[in-house]
Parts: sequence; C-alpha cells; structure tokens
Amino acid sequence: MNNTFDFTSNPHTRINSLTGEKILVSPHRNKRPWQGQTEEISSEDRPGYDEKCYLCPGNTRADGTQNPDYKESFVFVNDFSALLNDTKIEHFEEDDLLSATAERGICKVISFTPRHDLTLPEMSTEAIKAVVDLWQQEFTELAQKEWIKYIQIFENKGSIMGCSNPHPHGQIWAQSSLPVEIEKEIAQQENYFKKHGTTLLTAYWKKEVEKQERVVIDNEHFLAVVPFWASWPYETLVISKRAVQDIRQFSEEEKIDLAKTLQELTIRYDNIFKTSFPYSAGMHQAPINSGDFSSFHWHMHFYPPLLRSASVKKFMVGYEMLANPQRDITPEFAADVLRKQSTTHYKKG
Repeated sequence: MNNTFDFTSNPHTRINSLTGEKILVSPHRNKRPWQGQTEEISSEDRPGYDEKCYLCPGNTRADGTQNPDYKESFVFVNDFSALLNDTKIEHFEEDDLLSATAERGICKVISFTPRHDLTLPEMSTEAIKAVVDLWQQEFTELAQKEWIKYIQIFENKGSIMGCSNPHPHGQIWAQSSLPVEIEKEIAQQENYFKKHGTTLLTAYWKKEVEKQERVVIDNEHFLAVVPFWASWPYETLVISKRAVQDIRQFSEEEKIDLAKTLQELTIRYDNIFKTSFPYSAGMHQAPINSGDFSSFHWHMHFYPPLLRSASVKKFMVGYEMLANPQRDITPEFAADVLRKQSTTHYKKG
C-alpha cells in the first residue's frame, strides 16, 4: 500500500471485500454547506401501551387475531406477508428475455418487547438476550423445512426507514431461493477461503483489531466496526469472532455477548444526535438445506441513514443509483464518532 496516500482528503475508491463492489469516498465534500432536504423528527414520547397498536399485548391485529398477554418477546406469521407458504413453484421463460420463478416463503414478525415505548438501546441486556434466543429458536424451526434455502432476520427502525409501526419489532423471511446479496457474499467468501484457508471475516476482524482505526466494540466473542468499505455514513458490521455459519451454533455465552453488543452499539447510535437513531439491520447467514457453506462467516449489518444531524439523511440517488455508492465522511471518521459516544443512553444521562 502507498503509505503517502491521504484517506482524509483525497477522493478514492474502496472495494467491499464481501461483495466485490466499489464505493467512492469523497472526504473533501464534507465541508460543503447543506441546503437539501431535512427530515421531520418523529416524537419519542410514546406510551408503554397503545390500545391502537397491533403489536401490543392483548390487542387485536388486522386479521382479527388477538395477541397473547406476552411478557418478553412474541412472534407470529405476518398478516400481510411478502411471501406465502402455499405458493406453487413454477417457472416462466420467454426468448431469453422474460424470466420469472415463483417464490415460496414464510414471513414472521417478532415483537421485541411488550413495551410500546422501548427500542433495543433502551431494553435491558436480559430482554435483548430473550430476543436473541427467539431468533435462534425460529431459525432452528424454519431450517427443518427442506424447501427453505435461506432465512433473513432483520429490523427496520424508524419511520424514515419505512417502518410502519413504532412498536419495536423485527422480521424473519424464510424463502425457497437465495437473495442477490447473499449470492455475492457466498462467491467472495468462497474465493477467499479457497485461496487462504480461513474465512474472509476471520482475517478481516483480526486485521481491524490490529489496526484499531475503525473498531467500535471489541469483546470476547464479537467485534463491531465501521467497515473499511462502508457505504452509509455510520454503517457498522458486527462479526462473530468464532467462524460460525448461522445463529444455531452460538453458545449461551456468545448469545449474551451478542445481546450486550447490540445494546451498546444501538446506545452509541442514539447518543450521536440525541435521537432514536433509525437504521435497517440484519444478519447474513449461510444458506440452509443446500450443501456445505463452511466458508461463510456469520455477521450482521447496520445501515443507518442519518448524515449530519437527526434531521439530515443520506440519500442513495443519482451517481449512487447509476454507478456505485458514494460517501463524504470517511469510515475512520465515523468510527471515531461512534467510539466517543457514551455507553449510557442519553435519556438516562
């Protein structure tokens, strides 16, 4: 590497090792004045229970089903699923131009807590651990269905991320084929494993610990970093230090550490702009019922859109849609901001 290269001022392109794609970094643009759109900050003053919320305990959902009086986390099949269990698998092809295949799947919703007013950073470690346990349980049960090939666990937090209900919750989509992002990551990780004899993310997390430039959280079982190739302003990547393929392999100690990692990371997010920090987050895990994927290494992405304040959002438009992602603040700057945040939530400070 050219040691005279200045990452803090020179425009440059970085490569996403997990996908092989490019990201343009333009640090000099961070000084430009902002005259673009600002977002309305949603009210954080919510009750512990909302009689109109379809996720609160005891309430009736849109399809007429009544929620149980649950005390921790609660899971159910989405009343408006994007994928359906009874879909018949068929294929359509015309002149090598028009191609479509029916997709079978199961979509579930997980209410993280009975409290309408608590998000992950405000929940206790024990409550988050209960969510991790449920993720593991649901993954295990869904994986027993031979036709399911991939399970995506994710959360959309905040109205500007398209979240339709403020009650803290996530989703699980299990489907009969592999999504595009997973196919990219499989290829990159397999190539690295064949060449180096270790998983790509094992080598990567060790390199990040060695350099200490982008590390946000480092505990016994997990590392949270702003990846070298981050596209979103405060994007982070959570990596298990043990090279497991999916959440079923996590021990009790690892699940406790994962809960602590998620709590601390999301607290740091909220503390940046003293707001309930929006994001889309999700685990990437190896395909199931599809053969050997020992080169695949469990990890979790956090994609938050806030850029300069609680009301200024990064948009992926223009060049980003037509060419490749572009960012102004460097990943190193973002990591430094996150590291400097208190691990006590600003509401309790």
